[in-house]
Amino acid sequence: MNPYMTHPPYPPYWQVPQQPPQTAQQPTQQPLPPPYSFPPFLPPPTPEQEIEALEAYKADLEEELRGVEARIKELKESLTKGGESGAGK
Repeated sequence: MNPYMTHPPYPPYWQVPQQPPQTAQQPTQQPLPPPYSFPPFLPPPTPEQEIEALEAYKADLEEELRGVEARIKELKESLTKGGESGAGK
């Protein structure tokens, strides 16, 4: 055994088992998709759906902006309070 090879080799790729041809009496079965398949294609959103999504995104941004403005106001107030008490020393 190779001294540099600490792990066993990779297992063979997963493959869909081959099935014999179906007869008319047997129900047809869909083969399993391979594990690396891509998700199904999604159509683009309608203009109405895009407007709704953008309005929700805008509302989230406005809420975040209000939070940022409130924090800036708090910091400015703390500076003015700290500056007044520190100037009297």
